[in-house]
Amino acid sequence: MAANPPVRAASPRRLARTYAAVNIGSFRISAMIMGETESGDLQVLGSGHRASAGVKRGYVTDMATASHAIRDAVERAEKSAGTPVRSVWVACAGAGLASHVVSVDIEIGGRRIEDEDVEQLLIEAQGMIQPDGRKVLHAQPAHYTLDGAHGVANPRGLHAERLGVDIHVMLADGGPIRNLTEAVQNAHLEVEGMVAAPLAAGHACLSPEERELGVALVEIGADITNVAVFAGGMLLGLHAVPMGSGSITDAIASSFGIRRSQAERLKCVAGSAIASPADHRELIPVSGPSELGSEGAEAGSSGGPLARGADDNNRIVRAELIAVVTQQLAVLTGEVGKALKSMGFAGSRAGQVVLTGGGAELAGMADFMQGALGQPVRLGRPPQLTGMPEAHHAPGFATLAGLCLYAADDPVDIRAVGAGRSSVYKAFAHESGMMALPMRLMRALKEYF
Repeated sequence: MAANPPVRAASPRRLARTYAAVNIGSFRISAMIMGETESGDLQVLGSGHRASAGVKRGYVTDMATASHAIRDAVERAEKSAGTPVRSVWVACAGAGLASHVVSVDIEIGGRRIEDEDVEQLLIEAQGMIQPDGRKVLHAQPAHYTLDGAHGVANPRGLHAERLGVDIHVMLADGGPIRNLTEAVQNAHLEVEGMVAAPLAAGHACLSPEERELGVALVEIGADITNVAVFAGGMLLGLHAVPMGSGSITDAIASSFGIRRSQAERLKCVAGSAIASPADHRELIPVSGPSELGSEGAEAGSSGGPLARGADDNNRIVRAELIAVVTQQLAVLTGEVGKALKSMGFAGSRAGQVVLTGGGAELAGMADFMQGALGQPVRLGRPPQLTGMPEAHHAPGFATLAGLCLYAADDPVDIRAVGAGRSSVYKAFAHESGMMALPMRLMRALKEYF
């Protein structure tokens, strides 16, 4: 009997911290609440999603509508988790995201590197960031250099003539960020942090080894496809393609003269990126444009026009649907290939491509892109965390899960250096432990108070 209390203490509800995230997409708005136990284990407490509204291409287009949709998605997650949230981490997929690397170094003179030297270096790096009137989303140290040698994770305790650091800087347009922030605040929530969607998705789908060796992450949303290249442990390049899975839906709707909702259903149920000989023999039902979504009614039976190219029973040959899908995919893949080439991820420098986002869930998508790009391609899914619904272990929810994982990881941002925040030394805390200098503690106390 004495053993029972520890078992209860490990209950999913006995948590040290809780993180909440909202991914505001053009097709879907989703929310997730994740808990972290005292031992560091992560578990999904609840999640919820609904159709997007008031958002287009990652930009808020209707403040009231977007705020209502965000509030609805979060309330669904709260109901599922059985706990309310007051603040959330938010993904930013649009807003003119741009990424670059800033390098800076200081003279050490051959002596042992201390935490104070690292702090001085990061303060120097602060002055090197040139936002040019844009919003800085992230300014994170990727790795350090000793006398020009890259790849040092923790320089503390080592000797060098010069200590350097590469800072990954992510910029965004200020106006869209403020609109996104206000939409969340109008939903009676505080914004804990704003995270670039490629960083969040990469956190969920890419291994540290992939990010180190070099990998491309292609996040296919409804209206926009973000192409990001990682190498050396950081995001080196980012390019936004102004089309996504919604372009396929629109092409289907236009080709067959059906409503967009019907086209979306056809794409998801019968669509594929890979054609087969059997497609020419298979007939698939299509709801006619005059059908207003009545359940159980035979398509075209109301006397309205049939879908374009359909037979008398309002059916089309599946091969015709596949042809429309692959035609649009060829255009999208061509743009992705151009983006990868512009960032140097082509030819001998090309490597693994990881597909994520809702658009990656189309059947045969990875095989299609692998053939078109001539590079190995795999689907990127979030890790299967405790409590995560099976349906959310999918590319379309990678960014959402990545937001929570990013929050739990709490990466250092150089803008916090010199502000008295203890997280400045987080990267070295696990190695310094009780050996931290008393003077450093006294200085931190003075800065904080």
